Amino acid sequence: MRKIRKAVLPVAGAGTRFLPITKSVPKEMLPLIDKPVIHYVVDEAVKSGIEEIILVTGANKNVIKNYFETSPELERFLEEKDKMADLQVLRDISRLCRFSCVLQKKPLGLGHAVLQARDAVGDEPFAVMLVDDIIYSKEAPALKQLLNTYEETGSSVIALQKIPKDKISAYGVADPVWEAGNCRIKSLVEKPSVETAPSDLAVVGRYLLTPAVFDHLERTDRDKSGEIQLTAGLNSLCGEEAMYGCVLEGKRYDCGNRVGFLKACVDFGLLRKDTGNEFREYLKSLDL
Repeated sequence: MRKIRKAVLPVAGAGTRFLPITKSVPKEMLPLIDKPVIHYVVDEAVKSGIEEIILVTGANKNVIKNYFETSPELERFLEEKDKMADLQVLRDISRLCRFSCVLQKKPLGLGHAVLQARDAVGDEPFAVMLVDDIIYSKEAPALKQLLNTYEETGSSVIALQKIPKDKISAYGVADPVWEAGNCRIKSLVEKPSVETAPSDLAVVGRYLLTPAVFDHLERTDRDKSGEIQLTAGLNSLCGEEAMYGCVLEGKRYDCGNRVGFLKACVDFGLLRKDTGNEFREYLKSLDL
């Protein structure tokens, strides 16, 4: 079984749900306390053993790659001011792992974004991590949970989360069968109605995929909006090889929408030692 060393992060989206700020600031760079959202996802990847991050970027998103590179002028300024703790934080960012970028010239769907990373990934299994989904876990990081299932099965693994039935129509949903304690996926249904949903297990933004998925994405027809959907490619892959689901332990924040992002800001602010107590007292004092 080959080790999973690379993670693909599709970050080419326009972020229209956060306009007007995303006119100039990529949504992946919106600050969750003092780190951009994407930093939390990269941290999760590194803690799970990922060695290289492949950013699938769009136009005007160089700021994302720049964030993870060295900043000699700022480092020199901090050193001159004897701000050594801040300097160490800055240097740690550029040392997290290796980064590379591929360009998605047009936003033609998540499947299309993943397909752009084919040459950078090569012929090895890889992870896909959606930056909109921040997953807080007291135990193993979300991606590590998937890796544990991958090590048991040697097959592609998709992150799943139980979703209330009245919200299931907003998700891709797994049609599962349980085998020896593992959840094998027979197929995926995109945004089913409450009545037709095959389960309450929705697909969320973490995937471990074999390189065979690229051939399936190449053959996937575009949908009515002209996009190549990852779900369609995964359904095709299911017909060729086994695919499993991993029901995540932890709390997921959908930072791709404003309310989800605000919830993450509140919870992470309360969790931190340097902000938690004062922020908690402030929230108790509110009379809005």
